[in-house]
Amino acid sequence: MMLLSKKWAIALGFAAFSMQAQKSEPGINTTYMDPKTSPKNDFFRYVNGAWLDATEIPGDQTTWGSFNELRKNTDRDALNILKRTAKDNTLPSQDDRAKAVNLYRTVMDTVARSRAGASPLKPTLGKIAKVQSVRELERLLIDMAPEGGIGFFRADVGPDDKKSTRNVVEVGVGPLGLPDRDYYVSNDKDSQEKRIKYMTHVARMLQFIGEKPLDAQAQAERILAFETEMARPRFDRVERRDSRKSYNPMSVAGLQKLVPSINWKQYFDGLGLTGLDSVIVNQPKYMAALEGILKQGKVDDWKAYMRWTVLNRAASQLSPQIETANWEFYGKTLTGAIKQRARDERALQVVNGSVGEALGKLYVAEKFPPEAKEKAKAMIQNLIRAYEIRINNLSWMAPETKKNAVEKLKKMTIKIGYPDKWKDYSALAIKSPEEGGTYYDNAKAIARWRFAENIADLKKPVDKTRWGMSPQTVNAYFNPSFNEIVFPAAILQPPFYNYKADEAVNYGGIGAVIGHEISHGFDDSGSRYNADGNLVDWWTEQDAKQFAALTGALADQYSALQPVPGTFVDGKFTLGENIGDLGGVNAAYDGLQLFLKENGNPGLIDGFTPEQRFFISWATIWRAKSREEALKNQVKTDPHSPAMYRGYVPLQNVDAFYDAFGIKPGDGMYIEPSKRVKIW
Repeated sequence: MMLLSKKWAIALGFAAFSMQAQKSEPGINTTYMDPKTSPKNDFFRYVNGAWLDATEIPGDQTTWGSFNELRKNTDRDALNILKRTAKDNTLPSQDDRAKAVNLYRTVMDTVARSRAGASPLKPTLGKIAKVQSVRELERLLIDMAPEGGIGFFRADVGPDDKKSTRNVVEVGVGPLGLPDRDYYVSNDKDSQEKRIKYMTHVARMLQFIGEKPLDAQAQAERILAFETEMARPRFDRVERRDSRKSYNPMSVAGLQKLVPSINWKQYFDGLGLTGLDSVIVNQPKYMAALEGILKQGKVDDWKAYMRWTVLNRAASQLSPQIETANWEFYGKTLTGAIKQRARDERALQVVNGSVGEALGKLYVAEKFPPEAKEKAKAMIQNLIRAYEIRINNLSWMAPETKKNAVEKLKKMTIKIGYPDKWKDYSALAIKSPEEGGTYYDNAKAIARWRFAENIADLKKPVDKTRWGMSPQTVNAYFNPSFNEIVFPAAILQPPFYNYKADEAVNYGGIGAVIGHEISHGFDDSGSRYNADGNLVDWWTEQDAKQFAALTGALADQYSALQPVPGTFVDGKFTLGENIGDLGGVNAAYDGLQLFLKENGNPGLIDGFTPEQRFFISWATIWRAKSREEALKNQVKTDPHSPAMYRGYVPLQNVDAFYDAFGIKPGDGMYIEPSKRVKIW
């Protein structure tokens, strides 16, 4: 599961609805299974063994499985639509479709990018060079904020955690070059090795902006030391998941006392956030440490950090040589990729992440028929009904808490397919190559457009109709501030959903995925928000203790897993996703039973009962292989457990799984009933 922001929990990838694909895809592909392996001893291999033996991870991928295959198919469809649209020379420049095409073409324009090299950074690098004091640094921070900032800290507008209908200003931490705090502060062998390789990478990159090799190496050492100093006081990966820790309301005067080196009124006024009297400070400990860093007055360290921050952020927008050098560390060294993804695929991701709804309109019209949305709605409602029954039957929860949980469930907003109101891109100008447009300049224009939109939000109520993903994105998410579950159009395709497959397969696939997203509203993080999306405690003290004990037991199960020798899953870090998987499987199984009771039991298909097909379907969607470096990186940075564990560990806590396959004491999949975790 990726993370859009600190507030959005997202399930790991889904795919697009295609009538043609659905007609040709069987419910369960039995040729991927390994009948020589007993489901009682190794269920994941039983379901996916033949596929695991025959599959090679593509060179441009670090993990390959069901999700990746579907992303590839979805990207192919979206690219075909984009390329066809690009051939239409009659599109006016203000048309949203033209903006998507223009952005795509400038990303693909390697001739212009090669010619420019790193020169687009010169104006910003010149500004950095002039900084000699905190006051000058402050002015530069204001100047660069609309383009994505230049480090140290950030200020954004977003929903108030305690009153989700109003927008507030949040002050958060600035960027670092390595993807997680652990890489800077941990003494494990992998982190130490990656720090050394990171310094080598930084030194190499700095030479693209004119630094001599020896100077570049010295700068890289200085940058690593400076970033390590900024990494230490930050939340660790588990603390970041606790919204209560990051909700620290503070007057602007209070912030001024905490970090007196910055003139905060002047800073906020400079951003256009005038008249502020209070803000939310995400990490006060970091901000206090930042004050100490600024008071040291090591201007040369500031400059080195800012030069690297600017270069690192823009690397993919500059020459192909710089882009490739950047990939060789972040793709190859950190995650084990062998080659880069095709340029047109990378360009598509830029479009999806920038003006995704412009392309999404075209994608939905071609790939997502109305009946797909209606079928998804019906299944979601059945899952919610099953979830309500489960809540009311919980033995460990008091009636008062159950009432609040059911209220939250019933108030949950469901978004399927695409927005009812499409995003307005009218204020965004994207130039084509013929108009002098470049990838770098268009990216800067997009950043400034987003910034202006974000600043304007402060004086408006929260717009809960907005989507955090484009329709063609292979993913889904739960947003606690909106109390909503969101499923982009790219969700209804085998192996998750097939309108010709029996419902047991669909419930084990898309049904459990839907249940996963619902469960995020009741995981260890989402459960802290009430039915209206506010960070309000709705638990009795005793129920909260019971919940903590149950979730702690689940965390312990996953912390014992070792995907790479010496590298263990962090059960506390992955707890929210693990709760989501367990709750999703339970709710989907119950939803299937409701469906079978009301619509009849079809009996055996391919020799399997509906219950067996349900569990096989779940393990099918998690078939995957990963490179060792990718697994090491995932454990440090990704709140999802590795896919192979997601395919069977939740099932070991479900009694119906034991019944379906006759699993007994002594079998590899067996866990004693007293140790099976039952939460939702």
